[in-house]
Amino acid sequence: MRRRLLFVLAGLLPGLALAADPPTDIPNPQPPQRLIEALRGGGYVIFMRHAATQREGADQVSAVMGDCATQRMLSEEGWQQARALGAAFRRLDIPVGEVISSEYCRAWHTADLAFGRYAKNAALNFEPAEDYTDAQEAAMRDRVRPLLAAAPPAGRNTVLVGHDDPFEAATGVYPEPMGVAWVVRPGGPNGFTLLGQIRPADWAGLR
Repeated sequence: MRRRLLFVLAGLLPGLALAADPPTDIPNPQPPQRLIEALRGGGYVIFMRHAATQREGADQVSAVMGDCATQRMLSEEGWQQARALGAAFRRLDIPVGEVISSEYCRAWHTADLAFGRYAKNAALNFEPAEDYTDAQEAAMRDRVRPLLAAAPPAGRNTVLVGHDDPFEAATGVYPEPMGVAWVVRPGGPNGFTLLGQIRPADWAGLR
């Protein structure tokens, strides 16, 4: 869903009007180091797009849940990326509570390699189409937003491992590249606020 949504997300991100090609960032994003400092105290949701895959392209039309052979899979780079992510969380003392993944193999493989645990949730899945209808975009939006808005237990962060299109449907922001992590603060009048992103290459330089 690289085409951007042609509507304003019901006040979810005040001031971020989604035109034909809106910015891929958010107003006043926090830099990665500041995000890490916040995450150490818990209370946030981290949406991670799955790690790098062997190829690009939509597979949601033909993918069968439970059959990895019908889906895009992590590449060797993706396996290393996911392991490095988990190591960074441990090195940086970022507390993790729930780890929730889509049902796609590349997502739960990422979660397993990084954190050693996960719970699958179909709410993070794609709709089965390449060009989504308004109803399909709304369905993804309405499934993902509650996960982004759910406050984790005190002192913990929730990790969601999912995909580009459902995240864009929920927020109006396209998450790239693969492996990028968006930090979300739950609560407030709009349900949640996007604070900023941490790209795969950023983790090594964070303290």
